[in-house]
This record gives sequence, structure tokens and C-alpha cells, in this order.
Amino acid sequence: MENEICFKNSKTILNKGTGFLTGYTHSLNPYTGCSFACSYCYVRQMPVSLFRKKEWGSWVDIKQNAAILLKKELKNAKNKGQVSIFMSSSTDPYQPIEQNERVTRSLLEVMLQNPPDFLFVQTRSPLVKRDIDLLKQFKEKIRVSMTIETDLDEIRKYFSPYAPPIKARLKAIEKLREAGIPTQATIAPILPSSEELPIILSKLVNRICIDDFFMGDGSGGKRTTRLDIKTKYKELGLEEWYGPEAYKFVYERFKNYFSESQIFISQKGFER
Repeated sequence: MENEICFKNSKTILNKGTGFLTGYTHSLNPYTGCSFACSYCYVRQMPVSLFRKKEWGSWVDIKQNAAILLKKELKNAKNKGQVSIFMSSSTDPYQPIEQNERVTRSLLEVMLQNPPDFLFVQTRSPLVKRDIDLLKQFKEKIRVSMTIETDLDEIRKYFSPYAPPIKARLKAIEKLREAGIPTQATIAPILPSSEELPIILSKLVNRICIDDFFMGDGSGGKRTTRLDIKTKYKELGLEEWYGPEAYKFVYERFKNYFSESQIFISQKGFER
């Protein structure tokens, strides 16, 4: 998919943590828009996408003044109390354009100068490996959450053909673990997977987050319903994987390889 790229100066960079992110004081998005264009992305039904009136995934805005803003806003926020940051809530901080633009890296550099009390990095991109040198400097004040919705790449291609291959993500987790960076695997949203997924992840992480369309899209599944994601499951003949009870099936699978204290459901898995 071709992308329309725009460079913009934002008015603010730290947003108050609300709703699903009430466990954080702030959210931080280096970009607006995301070229991974996942079919099930809840942001497709949010104002930032609907008001744009262009296909989600076909455009990305680069916040070229992000580091300057963060330096100022982070200082002000810390003067008021503890600061915990979720990066990112409506984009992927390591989507392909980050390779050259390095906005996310510049934000990490700013945060290392004046560290927040906790930083949560949510991505599905192996590009996160590039910043291991910075990420490990946060020590215990960080967690990197790598999305592994499925271990079946043919399923990944069906739902999110522009997202990185699963094997590349697993390799990234391995590198993060070797660097001593706190890392979790996030099965979100739940896509059809094999019985091997818990086995594969048990060798890489000691923390799992499981989430679905009904708990995790911020609207009780209404946004996902409007996207008609259920039809995709029907086309595959895998309707049993779509529904508010499906996560329990996945949870039981993971209980065979992880303790209950290592498995977190929905919002709890994205908190500190």
C-alpha cells in the first residue's frame, strides 16, 4: 500500500491517560496514522481516522517537533507528580517510516534524560531491536509488549498483510530478552492459532497478555462490529475463534505452560 506522508508540528505530545489507559498518566504517539493497516484496528473507528476520510493505513503524519515538545511537557508533568507513559495507543511507534525518521528513537533519548517512572512500549514491529541500546537503559522502569496475535503466518497475512511476519517478531523478542529488557508477548486481538503458540512463547517470555475485540477495542466490541471482522472469521470457517468467550479457550491453552500469575487478561496486561 502506498502511503501519503505529511510532516506536521503538533501542539502537544503527551495526552492524558483515560479509558483503557487509566493505569497510565499519559499516552505518547510519535505518529498519527499507521501503515501496518491491520484490518481489525480499533483506530479505524476513531475520529482520527474517520475525519481523515482516507483509507486507514494509506497515510502517516510525522510529528517532526515531537522531541522538543516531549522535553518540555515531560518536565512539567514530572513537576506535578509521578509519570507513567504508554507508547503508543493509536499508532505503532516502530512502523516502517520510523526506520528513517527516527521520531520514536528521539523520544526515547529525551526520556532517558529525564526518565518517567514507567514506560510501556507497545509494538508489533521487529524494528524495536534497533533501539535495544536505549531501551535497556530504562532498566526495570520499562516493559516492551510485542504483539503476537497468532503463530500462523497465513492467518497474519489474511488479517494484516502489511504487518511484520511472525517469525521476525519472535526473533525480536529473543533479542530483547537477551538484552535483559522486560518483555511480554501480547495475544491481541486473538486470531486463530495453533497449539504450538504457548510452547513457542514459553521459551521466550514469562509474561503473557491475552485480549480480544470485545474487551480491548474500547467500546465493548462495537467498533469491531462496525468493521465487520466477524465476516473474516466466517470466510475462514473459524467462527469459534470470534466471540466474547473465545479468549477463555486461549487462556486454558496458555495455563499449560505459564502460571496463572504470568497470564494477564485485557487491560491488566497493559498495565505496569
